[in-house]
Amino acid sequence: MVRQRKTLNDTVMTRFMTDPNSVQGNSPATTVSLTAIKLPAKGQPRRYFDSEKMAQLVASIKQHGILEPVLVRPLGNNNYELIAGERRFRAAQEVGLTEIPVVSREFSDQEALQVALVENLQRDDLNPIEETEAVLGLLALTLDTTIEDVKSVIYQAANSKNRGQELKGNVSLQLEKIESCLAQLGRFNLESLRSSRLPLLNLPINILEALREGKLEYTKARMIARVKDDQQRDNLLEQAIAQNLSVNEIKTQIKQLKPKSEEVSGKVFIDRLAEISKQLKKNKLWNDSKKRGRLSKLLDEMENLIGEIK
Repeated sequence: MVRQRKTLNDTVMTRFMTDPNSVQGNSPATTVSLTAIKLPAKGQPRRYFDSEKMAQLVASIKQHGILEPVLVRPLGNNNYELIAGERRFRAAQEVGLTEIPVVSREFSDQEALQVALVENLQRDDLNPIEETEAVLGLLALTLDTTIEDVKSVIYQAANSKNRGQELKGNVSLQLEKIESCLAQLGRFNLESLRSSRLPLLNLPINILEALREGKLEYTKARMIARVKDDQQRDNLLEQAIAQNLSVNEIKTQIKQLKPKSEEVSGKVFIDRLAEISKQLKKNKLWNDSKKRGRLSKLLDEMENLIGEIK
């Protein structure tokens, strides 16, 4: 059975990327009970809300009320699902409001998620992790595939470019859609997404959380993540946050942590790779069709690994 997924058409998507409020169309705002508004079952794309900025929003709502309605879709029985505006929704709850202005629109599940992702990407205070995850989610919807497949296409494109090879038909079409979507968003291009953002998702959990909460810049996070020893890495993370260490200060700390044994082990890896390369040339493993495919996959994995640590 072929999967079908309904998405917003290109015209609506382009307009919404330019002006998030335009997706509300001419739908009039109305007021509904806060208790009638439900968060999506899978949760909103945004997971962290800055406490200081939330406090400012709460103070503003206490003084002026909610000036901009939230976007919802009807669920039936006078209930609604929140699509965009979770900060206002949560602030209204904290203030103790019983009602909130909303604009209600009919969306399919996929349209609702797509609008939520794009709306999330319009926020100025979005942190790098949330931004990266939102972009990947939007790309997955655009390609009607999974986030892992999107990442695979991006890595395949980089590998093919490095080898001077052309991409296969389907992958090439997927890549065109990815590049078009990124161009519409205007956040970053394909290469910066691959080299600067995808590696963030492989960071240790505590570093990811620090990034989500805005406690650490992503350039510092990637640097700290290179420390292999868990305890040393955790200590450096705590120190970097508590003392707001600069990039250069973190580099200095890492140099002091780096044991000589690590430098030696690095040389061992280089020697092993050189020896393997010699053996490959002698044995001509690529002449065996069965082993050639496996060898190609291993080389792809190595190239992807190199790309992640750049």
